[in-house]
Amino acid sequence: MKPPFNYRKLAYAALDVTDLDASVRFYRDLVGLDLVQQDETAAFLRCSRDHHNLVLYRGAVPGLRRAAYEMAGAADLEAAFEFHAARGLAPRWLDEAACRALNQGRTFRVREPASGLTFELFDRMTQLALPYRHTVTKIARLGHIVVGTPDYDAARARLMDDFNFAVSDFVEGRFSWMRCYPNPLHHTFAMGLSERRHLHHVNFMVTDVDDIGEAMNRMKKAGVEIVFGPGRHLPSTSIFLYFLDPDGMTIEFSFGMEEIPAGNGRLPRMLEMHPNTMDIWGSSPAPRFGKGGAIGDGDD
Repeated sequence: MKPPFNYRKLAYAALDVTDLDASVRFYRDLVGLDLVQQDETAAFLRCSRDHHNLVLYRGAVPGLRRAAYEMAGAADLEAAFEFHAARGLAPRWLDEAACRALNQGRTFRVREPASGLTFELFDRMTQLALPYRHTVTKIARLGHIVVGTPDYDAARARLMDDFNFAVSDFVEGRFSWMRCYPNPLHHTFAMGLSERRHLHHVNFMVTDVDDIGEAMNRMKKAGVEIVFGPGRHLPSTSIFLYFLDPDGMTIEFSFGMEEIPAGNGRLPRMLEMHPNTMDIWGSSPAPRFGKGGAIGDGDD
């Protein structure tokens, strides 16, 4: 049975960071996000009219706290909650105060058991009056989140059968690039086989290929470690650059991405596990690429 609900987009990533002020400076001044609000425990940043596309929480262990998706509408949100409840996933609604604090409409959270990742699904977010300012990078959107898990096959099946994620491409038994149906972007989520549950990276899509080159030089001048690229991915066709945030979590800038229209798309490709699949230009990742960041418990 196909899940009876649709998504609009990946809305935001919530990260735990050990030094909130240092991370705010990094994501604001070097990555190029707008800081919307900050207190002693959390900071909200954006790259769109949405109130936030990244939330940073002060935490003891750096990692991915949750991944949040905006649903296609209120009916889709209700259908998702009922479907997840029927599948034994124990979704839980946030109370009104928590939704107001997030500047969101009705919201629930549900944990995908094989990966351990908490997903947050909601209907609408406050749209800010002033547009996002392109300061150092012309960011188009939050692009995708990638995690690793030793329970890869079970997590892949859950995301397809219970969460309505569609596989765009895969390496058999090793990695899947997934889109939140019917969003056409090649992937808003991806997952790989790993020895432990962990965050692999968070991606921001930029509007100009020059943003990739400029970011590379800006990061080098600031002493930020570049761990992969620039290069071009075979599956999505994106040009990419990966670098580390202050906690060693991997962040990606990418330009360009294949779009797969709903109802008229191609079949998923089974790709070879080969270095050129990750970069057709032939570069190799550094040892710290995709290594930093745990999977958190999901709640504030």
